[in-house]
Amino acid sequence: MLASNIAIENEGSGQPLVARGQLLQFSLVTSLFFMWGVPNNLNDVLIRQFMKSFALNRVEAGLVQSAFYLGYFFLAIPAALIMRRKGYKTGLITGLLLFATGAALFWPAAIVGRYWFFLAALFVIASGLSFLETASNPFITQMGSPSTAARRLNFSQAFNPLGAIAGVLAGTIFIFSGIELTSAQIAAQKAVGTYAAYLQHETMRVVAPYLVLAAIALTLAVIFMRTRFPEVGSDAEEAASHVESGGIGALFRRPHFLLAVFAQFLYVGAQVGTWSYFIQYVQEYTHQPEKRAGLLLTGTLVAFAVGRFSAAYLLKSLDAAKLMTIYAAINSLLVAVAIVHPGWAGMWAVFLTSFFMSIMFPTIFALGLEDLGPLVKVGGSLLVMAIVGGAALTPMMGWISQHSSGIANAYSVPLFSYVVIALFSWYHMRRSVRRPAAD
Repeated sequence: MLASNIAIENEGSGQPLVARGQLLQFSLVTSLFFMWGVPNNLNDVLIRQFMKSFALNRVEAGLVQSAFYLGYFFLAIPAALIMRRKGYKTGLITGLLLFATGAALFWPAAIVGRYWFFLAALFVIASGLSFLETASNPFITQMGSPSTAARRLNFSQAFNPLGAIAGVLAGTIFIFSGIELTSAQIAAQKAVGTYAAYLQHETMRVVAPYLVLAAIALTLAVIFMRTRFPEVGSDAEEAASHVESGGIGALFRRPHFLLAVFAQFLYVGAQVGTWSYFIQYVQEYTHQPEKRAGLLLTGTLVAFAVGRFSAAYLLKSLDAAKLMTIYAAINSLLVAVAIVHPGWAGMWAVFLTSFFMSIMFPTIFALGLEDLGPLVKVGGSLLVMAIVGGAALTPMMGWISQHSSGIANAYSVPLFSYVVIALFSWYHMRRSVRRPAAD
């Protein structure tokens, strides 16, 4: 199926989407984009579940995303350094083993029944995903012509929302029990001594999905160990020169790269915050039960997947920066509607933002890596570190919602982010116009 899709993508294109002889490796690495989409969006379910099982407020529950994205932040540079010495394959295998370890830790965390233990397990999972993303994104951009890098990465990234959909569906079906106690029911259970057992039952519901993830990650690690990976892009350049011209300091003299890091920080914060509080937005303003809200979250992730696949097609004929400028402007308007008109209109506005945000992560990543040469691995690791925006902006949205009239006001954070991303895209369009003349 993947091979046939790639063949379709190549039709009518001057350059092949994937370099000859690398289709197997491309397919394996693309499968990882699906793989890490599952835990990324299980977090959205965990936030709501932990609010029940540990009686947390929104800021405390938001620490789920903080622990998760701090793992990305702290492990991105070590991942890049390991891959500079050992190559992309080592980074991918290391990431899968860390992923499996963190997912398996959910079992003892549930038995102990401590929130901090779950946060530690999430940190380990994200550490593994940091390796996977630091390796996979630049690896995919270098598996063919630079002129098709943004389209190639958008295509691979299109499988990420399919994993996200699978994660939210699994969480909605297997984690949410559908039991939502009122204050009176909680008081009654406390009076008869059954409330602690209820909390333990709700906590244990998170274990099975994560044990399945651990088994899949271990299986993939074995497959990657037995597969030969070719040298691509910067691997070949480093093998020839053994020197990275100018070192990491050279990256700080490239404005387009620094702006890409900032734009990525804001984008991930906007995406994570939008989805983390979507279920609560639905319940607060449309008064739907948690399972129906979870299904609406699944629906917005479907819109995200449609946006990714359609973008991979549109980028055959449209400039990536131009398309992202249009999408960021549309999202700015949609989020403004969600803030000003909370309710069903606002909910559908937030729902639609997923379609238009879909292009942003891979496009910002590809545009940021342009012209970096042998600095691609380190540049890619800094762009992955920018994922810490999910840790920084999600609690900020929780704080705003607690100190204002409702959660709708918290969506001012994504609004600001999309405005900045539109400006970044516009800047890159101007840079692309000037660059041919300079060349």
